[in-house]
Amino acid sequence: MIRIKQEKRWLNTVLATHPLDLVISDNRFGLYADGLPAVFITHQLQIKTGLGAWADGIARRWNYRRIRCFSSCWVPDQPESPSLAGELSHPVEPPPFPVRYIGGLTRFKPCLPTLDSNLLIILSGPEPQRSLLEQTLLSQLENYKGRVVLVRGLPLAAALPAVPLHCTVYNHAPAALLQKLICEAGLIISRCGYTTVMDLLALQKRTILVPTPGQAEQEYLASHLLQQRWALTILQENFVLPEALRQAADFAYQFSPWPPHGFKNAVKSTLEEILQHKKRDAP
Repeated sequence: MIRIKQEKRWLNTVLATHPLDLVISDNRFGLYADGLPAVFITHQLQIKTGLGAWADGIARRWNYRRIRCFSSCWVPDQPESPSLAGELSHPVEPPPFPVRYIGGLTRFKPCLPTLDSNLLIILSGPEPQRSLLEQTLLSQLENYKGRVVLVRGLPLAAALPAVPLHCTVYNHAPAALLQKLICEAGLIISRCGYTTVMDLLALQKRTILVPTPGQAEQEYLASHLLQQRWALTILQENFVLPEALRQAADFAYQFSPWPPHGFKNAVKSTLEEILQHKKRDAP
């Protein structure tokens, strides 16, 4: 609630000197103002608390009350089943406001055909779980003979960990480098955050996803993706690299392309509506 008030103050300060026609808020509950068209983007209409249906219901009602402050809600997912986020984006209790499903989002372009054989590991998320997964993987890579690339998700770090000769390590990979590494990989081990999931599914890569322990959203998403056979998912406490690689080799991955330009179409139509209103209101 404190953060929401800070965001509202910030936006009001901006509006005092920079008149805006539209705000698009990436899950920032405070970025709306009276009379200003404002879009709220989220894949979590239903927030998973990990505390059961009663707590999920409270979180959902609170979430709906906050989103109703915006003039529109965009959900980066498919409108029909099977959807990328399952119950997160298609709750059992539909929202009392209009929702526009804009398809998956990704910053990456399609991969060119390549003889992909590398194992790519992309780490991210809060500590200490990020480091715990890194330690588990590094200890098990000693006996892996193929080429490995590790992106640690630490943009401020300088030192690199000691790794076997067949491993290449980056503390951080900018978007262009990360796309190159993903396209060159035959298999990717990563966390189960929704942005990462959308990127990897858009590029139709074989993945082993490890949800961050204690994050109910990722744990639910891992179960949903495994059920749809879009990703092999393994709990961190059960992760053993040779067994995970064996399961991935036998896993029947399913890929389905997303409808293109959903986000661009949403932006275009929203701007056209704003221009029409301006014309009608002009003297």
